[in-house]
This record gives sequence, structure tokens and C-alpha cells, in this order.
Amino acid sequence: MREREEGYIRRALAEAEAAAAAGDVPVGALVVVGGRVVAAAHNTREVDCDPTAHAEILALRRSGRELGRWRLDDADLYVTLEPCTMCAGAIVAARIRRLVFAAWDPKAGAAGSLRDVVRDPRLNHRVEVIGGVLEGEARAQLAEFFSDRRAPDNVL
Repeated sequence: MREREEGYIRRALAEAEAAAAAGDVPVGALVVVGGRVVAAAHNTREVDCDPTAHAEILALRRSGRELGRWRLDDADLYVTLEPCTMCAGAIVAARIRRLVFAAWDPKAGAAGSLRDVVRDPRLNHRVEVIGGVLEGEARAQLAEFFSDRRAPDNVL
């Protein structure tokens, strides 16, 4: 099972590279149903000038359109970074079955780090969570992105 999870996270890391190439924080996401990737996305906040254009939100939207339904209770979401509160709320609203992510986010994570929105017993749905899959690779990707942005010759 771990091998399959790593394969999907590697595909999400490739999506994240597209975000970085466009100047956005490298986060990628996949929605998988029955072993088939039904949607893939990466952050497009900068390109779209849209604060909600997180990889998870975009992948959920595309999944709904692809499947013709909003309820994704048979879907697994693979993400390169632990979802924020906004994305965690959308994951619960979509009834995602399982969330698998690479890097934990102690500053903004809402799947067990800072908060645990996806498993909050007060909500009408709880998501199975697997964190830390290929965490080192995802952290390295994020560190490289932010290091490049902070370089003295790279004034934003």
C-alpha cells in the first residue's frame, strides 16, 4: 500500500513543480477514485489572482465536474502539503474518504498539526488521514522554492 501512496504523492509533487514554475507555492493535489486519477491540480493563486486557488480546492472542483457530483465519499485526496483550514473545510464538505499528504505544516495545517478540522467529531464527516508520505521530498521542494525567492539577487 505504501508504494501506491508514494506513487500518487510523486505525481502530486510533479503538479507542484508546475506551480513553482509559475511563481506560486509548490503544492500539488490529485483526486483518485477506484485507482484512477480523476483530477490533478496545483496552486494557481498568483496566476489567477485568486486567494482560493489552492491545489486542493481546484482538484475538488475538477473532480466534481469530471464525476458529475459534489459528494466524493469514494475518493482519496493526495496532496504535497498538509491542507490549510479553508481546504480542510472543503475536504469535509466534499466527504472525501481519505486524505494522504506529504509534508506536515505546523504553521497552518488543519489535518492534525495546528488544527484537526478533517477529524473534528463535531462535524458531520470525518476523513481518514495519512501524513508524512515522502515528506522529505516535499519539504525539499518547498525549501528550494522559498530559498530561491529569498535570494539577495531576487527582489520581489
